[in-house]
Amino acid sequence: MLVKTFCAAVMGLEAQTVTVEVNMARGTMFHLTGMADVPVRESIDRIKAALQNIGFKFPTAEITVNLSPADIKKEGSGYDLPLAVGILAASNKVNGDMLSKYMLVGELGLDGRLQPIRGALPIAIRARAEHYEGLIVPQQNVREAAVVNNLQIYGMENLGDVINFLNGDTSYQPTVIDTRREFFEQQNQYELDFSDVRGQESVKRALEVAAAGGHNLIMIGPPGSGKSMLAKRLPSILPPLSLAESLETTQIHSVAGKLSRDTSLISQRPFRAPHHTISQVALVGGGQNPQPGEISLAHNGVLFLDELPELSRTVLEVLRQPLEDRKISISRAKYNVEYPCSFMLIASMNPCPCGYYGDPTHHCVCTPGQIQRYMNKISGPLLDRIDLHCEISNVPFSELSKMKAGEPSEKIRERVIKARQIQETRFKDFKGIHCNAQMTERMLHQFAEPDAASMDMLRMAMERLKLSARAYSRILKVARTIADLDNSENVQSQHIAEAIGYRSLDRGDWAERGI
Repeated sequence: MLVKTFCAAVMGLEAQTVTVEVNMARGTMFHLTGMADVPVRESIDRIKAALQNIGFKFPTAEITVNLSPADIKKEGSGYDLPLAVGILAASNKVNGDMLSKYMLVGELGLDGRLQPIRGALPIAIRARAEHYEGLIVPQQNVREAAVVNNLQIYGMENLGDVINFLNGDTSYQPTVIDTRREFFEQQNQYELDFSDVRGQESVKRALEVAAAGGHNLIMIGPPGSGKSMLAKRLPSILPPLSLAESLETTQIHSVAGKLSRDTSLISQRPFRAPHHTISQVALVGGGQNPQPGEISLAHNGVLFLDELPELSRTVLEVLRQPLEDRKISISRAKYNVEYPCSFMLIASMNPCPCGYYGDPTHHCVCTPGQIQRYMNKISGPLLDRIDLHCEISNVPFSELSKMKAGEPSEKIRERVIKARQIQETRFKDFKGIHCNAQMTERMLHQFAEPDAASMDMLRMAMERLKLSARAYSRILKVARTIADLDNSENVQSQHIAEAIGYRSLDRGDWAERGI
């Protein structure tokens, strides 16, 4: 007897329907075809134990299973449920009439319980696109799958529940979530706030400019000056996610298996802060079974790299192309996937190996050669891609002892949102361009062309600091953002002057003058 069940294979951020064909004949052998990896081939042992522990006997027959299309590699343990149901249906233990209406995914425990799987959201999107009536998933995945409307999502605890549902022995209600209400309720709930920060007004200003234009930023300062503390508060002043951005971000985290059980849609911009020992694959994605890396998990949010010079040089250099293209293409012998990675890079570093070069309160023990080698770990092309260089120093006790709180994130966020709204209106006719940091060279001439006096100032800075053409573009982009914060239609000299001030690491005398 031939029976078909349906599931999906996730490749990149997309899912493709997989048909599980189960044929049963006289004999005692089990055959599995269709380019299945080790976890899929091991599923037969889990299925045997699960059936036995819920009161079913594994059929004694020659069972042939084909996973179609056979030219796509089937990875992971999410095929356990459709395989088990297909075997039961082929032995007349499950009503086969219902199988064509539903897509099934889930890993089986030896006791028959359903375990969570990765990629429930893209699988649900695929099920709706293929016009299935519903999707059956483990209970732990039901909320992320229920984000997709016009599709019945059933969360099941164990294999017995699935059998009862398909046979019509028990009635189950699909999970319905008011995603819009939950999304908008959780958008403004931040644990960290800029009101907790005393002093550091110049750094706050730089972070505000970065948030308003979507610019990359690096902070240079001694240990304990507040670099990490300030970076962690950046998401609290970023514009809220749109529903489209939230769905795309949630899809990436679903594929990576990073969503918690209570999460439906990610409502706040992600903040990722990997350790400086991270590998290239962990940063950009890939691996034997392709997974999104940290740059993709930070999509539509912030990637914070603390102690930037401590990262491997090869790891740092792989950031060049994603910072420009805002997507990463991973090509290997067995697969080719593409992940989005439109993120803000926020980095921090000490000015020297000991951390106290130029600090008036501590003595630096580093030699000039050590300082130069430390700074040379960050290449010029990578620095060119960072729009704002911000110097930070320790806050004196007189500032720390003040009881008055700083400006709250809510007020800063209001200014940032107004600036972003100006940019949305400006770029409404340009596909894929949402903020000043994404402007092309042609758009710079159209929207950020300075007046004659400002151009003279910029020309002088370019010649004196020996800036590259990319740094020139960065200055114009930042100046355009500063003008938007001032609600100015044109880029003026004061905007150019402030933008030039954010290129401190480009100055040839930086290592000699200190901070």
